[in-house]
Parts: sequence; C-alpha cells; structure tokens
Amino acid sequence: MSTQITIARPADLGPSEVARWRELQQADPSLDNAFLSVEFAQAMGRLQEYVRVAVIEQDGRIVGFFPFERHGFGIGKPLGGFLTTCHGLISVPELKLDARELLRACRLSVLDFDHMVAGQPTFARFESDVRPAPVMDLSDGFDAYAERVRANSPKNYKTVRYKERKLGREHGDVRLEWASPDPAVLRTLLDWKSDQYRRTGRVDRFAQPWIVRLTEEMHAAETPGFAGVLTMLYAGDVPVAGHLGLRTATSLVGWFPAYDPEYARYSPGIVHHLLMAEHAARAGLRQVDMGKGGREYKDWLKSGVLLVAEGRISRPSAASAIHWIGRTPVNKARTIVTDRPELYRLADRALKVAGRLRTGRRSQQPGEPSGSR
Repeated sequence: MSTQITIARPADLGPSEVARWRELQQADPSLDNAFLSVEFAQAMGRLQEYVRVAVIEQDGRIVGFFPFERHGFGIGKPLGGFLTTCHGLISVPELKLDARELLRACRLSVLDFDHMVAGQPTFARFESDVRPAPVMDLSDGFDAYAERVRANSPKNYKTVRYKERKLGREHGDVRLEWASPDPAVLRTLLDWKSDQYRRTGRVDRFAQPWIVRLTEEMHAAETPGFAGVLTMLYAGDVPVAGHLGLRTATSLVGWFPAYDPEYARYSPGIVHHLLMAEHAARAGLRQVDMGKGGREYKDWLKSGVLLVAEGRISRPSAASAIHWIGRTPVNKARTIVTDRPELYRLADRALKVAGRLRTGRRSQQPGEPSGSR
C-alpha cells in the first residue's frame, strides 16, 4: 500500500478535503472534540503563519489529516498548543504510520504532546503517560447525570445548590443564558479571565491580540457540526460567571471559564457549570469535556473520563537534543505537581501571592505606600 503525505496550509484545503475531514471525525467517537475540527484548524491557520496540515493518502484516497504547528528549527507543537486540551490524527481508526516518517514529511525534528487522543496506532508507542480527562456524561440526560454527582459527592452537591439559592435570595433570580451572541458578554468574560490570570500569577493570554481574535472568531462560529458556545450566569440582571466553549454536534469542550470575584463566596463557577450542563443536555449534547488536570471541583462534577496521552517523538538532530534538555524537566515537574493535590495547592498559592505582589506594584503610584487604598 503506497502512502503519500502532502503538507498544506488549512486555507488551501478544498471542499472535498474539508468534507472528508468532517466525515473522518464524525465516524470515530474518540475524535468527537471541537479542537479536532477542521473549523478550528482553519481559524488557527488564518491567525498564525506556522500552522500546517499533513494530508495523508493511501492508494489515492485520503485516510487522515494531521494538523500541527511548525516553529523554528523544526520544533513541532500540536495545533493550538497551550490553548487546547485535545490533539491527534483525524483519520481512519486503523491508520498506523511510521511516526518519525510523518515528522520527516512535516519537516519536524521533534513533537511534544500532552493531550493526544490516547491509543492512536501511529503514536501509541511514544506515549510516556496516559491521563484521565474528566467529563460530564449527559448521554442519559441531565437528571441522570445530576443523580450520579449527588450520589458520588452528596455534601458538595448539597452545598453548591444551597449557594445557588442563597445567590438568588440576596442578588436576584439566578438564570443561565445559553449561547449568547453578544460580543459585550464575551468582553466581560475575557476581562474576568485576564483579571484572574493576573491575580493568580499566570501569564495573561489575552494580552496577545491574536488570541483575542481567535476567541472572537470562535464565538461567532455557528454551524450544525461546530460552534462557539458562550454561557453567562446572571443573578438578577448582573452577570456573575461565564464560560466560552466549543461544541461539535454532540459534545462541548471547556475552554475559558471565569467569574466575578465579588461573588466568590457563592461558588459561582461551579453553580454555572451545573446549569451549563443542564442547558447542554437540553441542546442535545451528550458530553461536556472539562479537560485534564487543574481544579478539584472537576473531580466531583465528573461522571466519566476520557484518556489523553503525553509523550515525545523525535528524529536525531541537534535541535531535538536541545529541545529535550529545555523541555523534559519542565514537563516532568508539571506532571508531578498536577498529580498531587497538596503540591498543586502550594504552587497555586505561591502564584497567587506573586500575582498580588505584581498587581500591587503596577497599581502603586509614585510615593504611595503599599498599604494605601
């Protein structure tokens, strides 16, 4: 069987190739993630010059697509890198390529991955670790999902529902708007998220104009098989928590959640997630993918998991050796921290302290004491 790999920009894919991509994705449940959709690849390609797609043919028939980023010195990254929680081959399930030959065709020296669809034959032997990504399984409807969550964590569920009622009593009726088309609502969410990044010592992703542009394009996307979904939780007429996610025809993937810290005592983010799941089920979606790692709330909101893999593929070169020296210790340290809740809490606390100090320095006027209001 002869295999041909052609490298293209996403914008260069023709109608038949786009249709084939969608056909392959829809045929395999493990690929039911909006970050694997052709629409996301095309949006990334419009905004970043380094985005490419490997089009894989066998005996003249397209059997797969591999979207990726090609950076300097042949350093490869999954499409979307740190912005996404799923990547991999969009292909027929049985496709097994020589992974290093795929890298050669893509002109890559090395490819690190940490959210690869687990078990894909081409990449399976390069997986160094496989991790669970928590999901809210809505396949039996929201009521069945909520009952599982209540049974698994009755104290947490009761507390959150109590806080939801308390929020309503003290600030007005609680409601969730599903799929808001309003750019001003998106702006509110992104402002909260930028503030959260600064307060917690993280890099503000929305300081990069192209990421803001990407979220705006994804928010505006609306097709039967792919769309941005902006949700906002209100108490009365006041927005208190929101989320921008991406959906396929049957699943929603988490992306940017945030809330107004003025309402933190009501746990508005978790209240929002429960109501978002209820609306997602009403909209016919069968799953909300919350992404691996991060907050403890995911652990008790989940009612299932997906498996994603970490690993590294390289071809012998000076660039791949230097990349290994620079990246592997960092990746291992991150895995150790996210695996251990006590270490995660300590690291999170340290970042928050750094964020408060940095924010204080920015806001302090010349000659103003640091304790001044």
